[in-house]
Amino acid sequence: MDARENSRATILLVEDDPTVAAMLKDRLEARGYRVWHAASAAEAEAMAGELRLDLVILDLMLPDAHGLVLCAELKEKQAAPIIICSGTKRKDDAALGFKLGADDFVAKPFSVGELEARIEAVLRRAAARPATDSPPAASPSRGVQRIGELAIDQAGCRVTLGGQVVLLTPTEYRLLCALAVRPDEVLSREELAEHIWGYHDPAVGRSLDVHMRRLRAKLDAGAAPPPALVTVRGFGYRLDREARREGAAGAEA
Repeated sequence: MDARENSRATILLVEDDPTVAAMLKDRLEARGYRVWHAASAAEAEAMAGELRLDLVILDLMLPDAHGLVLCAELKEKQAAPIIICSGTKRKDDAALGFKLGADDFVAKPFSVGELEARIEAVLRRAAARPATDSPPAASPSRGVQRIGELAIDQAGCRVTLGGQVVLLTPTEYRLLCALAVRPDEVLSREELAEHIWGYHDPAVGRSLDVHMRRLRAKLDAGAAPPPALVTVRGFGYRLDREARREGAAGAEA
């Protein structure tokens, strides 16, 4: 990849260590990349919502969220490849990162030259992909699941309530599907986190609560009364077949 190709690549560097961030930003900008730096998950999400990114370099040890959760959330917002660059001691983090959509994993301490080579390789692979990535073909056996006025079209990954489409993020959709498969049953927070992110820890638990609040708000704003999305405190969540009643006890997170 020559300097002209480098100059077209915009990189989001998510790194809370100011020394490492400054060093990498200087080195990459010297190679012709445009580099934006985020010191936290919140900053990274805000920048990802505003920028057209070609690559994300992501540390896992962030002050406000676990980087694996951020990896999954960035994948929902951007098609940009992600290189995880972290000194994590957890043996499974690399494998989990790949499962959540990361394209490469570089362990700290690292050689800057090696990281630059990994960046070039990932960008070359991304450039070789089709301009739009179509989702994998759905299995024809998957149909429409209905719970009251709620309909989940699994073949089309489409949710309607009272006949009107409810716009959900991929994470919200997967959470709703997991709950809808077992209506009226309590699914533990750990079970839901494992289903979505592949593991559970306090940071993932907080992210799960946020996604559930957003999912509940979108269902409540629908065209018909939705099934009740109930928080069972100390245990997990339950999707009731019965429509949610305004002010129902235990229905709020």
